Amino acid sequence: MPLTILQTNDFHGCLTLEMAEQIRDLVDESQGIYFDSGDCIKTGNLGIPLKADPVWELLEIADCRAGVPGNRESHILKSAFEAKIAGCRHPLLCANMRYRNGAYVLPRSNQTWYGENDIGVFGVMVPMVTAKMKTQAASAFLWDPPIEAAIEVAKELRPKCDLLIALTHIGIAQDRELAAKCPEIDIILGGHSHTVLEQPERIGNTWICQGGSHGRYVGRYVWEKGEGIIEASLIPLKPATAKSAK
Repeated sequence: MPLTILQTNDFHGCLTLEMAEQIRDLVDESQGIYFDSGDCIKTGNLGIPLKADPVWELLEIADCRAGVPGNRESHILKSAFEAKIAGCRHPLLCANMRYRNGAYVLPRSNQTWYGENDIGVFGVMVPMVTAKMKTQAASAFLWDPPIEAAIEVAKELRPKCDLLIALTHIGIAQDRELAAKCPEIDIILGGHSHTVLEQPERIGNTWICQGGSHGRYVGRYVWEKGEGIIEASLIPLKPATAKSAK
């Protein structure tokens, strides 16, 4: 039975209640599942929010099932990182972000049944601080190479699921490299490069999807087991009205 997948990326604080309700309506109408691919908050890379970002509540209204952190959600200080993701109510997944002792900061992956499909989902993000950087001494976290981390977790998940989705915040060039090197992945839902893919790119049997930035579109993709993505479109999100922007 076909499954509808909805995706957004790189809101940069532009998500409004009106947009969140539109996404939720699309989820309900299609009986689909919705993911976000990072950089959803307004605060920049080095900023520290004074209160929970409103995007987390809005993503819950939109029925977001999982996401990956982007560079905006990251920080070298543990307290700042925790402040940035405070209020997040859906699983944030990241297979290449670790504490200095080697432990993963966030879950690497998630598995869920949806309809007739056993779905495996994992996340990787752009490496902010690596062990080779001089600045690594000041960071509470270190990031592994995302493609290597993605390949490792994909090989673990592939035998356990019907559909394997990578939530990535690494940009279109690295998404293409990942697709070429890791055929275990069915769909890459990408972000970071703000690329508008009106139709998914296919490399081997892996489909790459991304819908620009700043809340312009929500991607809608219909996947069928044995066929891959059989329908795809970018649906414009409604701009904020004067009332909803207040």
